[in-house]
Amino acid sequence: MDSYFTLKLIHVLSATILTGTGIGIAFFMFMANLSSNVQAIAVTARHVVLADWLFTAPAVVIQFISGIMLMEILGFTYTSIWFQVVIGLFLLIGACWLPVIYIQYKIRELAFQALETNEIDPKFKKLMMIWTSLGIPAFISIIIIYWIMIFKPLPISS
Repeated sequence: MDSYFTLKLIHVLSATILTGTGIGIAFFMFMANLSSNVQAIAVTARHVVLADWLFTAPAVVIQFISGIMLMEILGFTYTSIWFQVVIGLFLLIGACWLPVIYIQYKIRELAFQALETNEIDPKFKKLMMIWTSLGIPAFISIIIIYWIMIFKPLPISS
């Protein structure tokens, strides 16, 4: 089997896992939050943290490595506008995701505290707003990267 197509398959699958996990996490955390059911929020927050480590983190690493390897195989330049925009968006996504990880741990902690008191700390709602605010530009950036990867509207060589 051609190593280029194997690598491309790995890259596409990791992008799918990254996107699917991200939107799944967002949906389930959002729905649990809307329910105001303390037990549902706590269980969901615990699973969100776990899913990020099991799926999102490895997919990010695989995306970066396989992307660089594909650039090398295809002979694309790192100084091209195409690469600069893609890596800029990738870094923007990372800049949104890193605080989200911290926030998810705080949300989980507050959710488990709420199990004892049956009352959600107001900090929880504030953290959820920040979490959502960081997720929106990250998700939009992922969609833009998909568009750039598929349509290649920017020069890929400099």
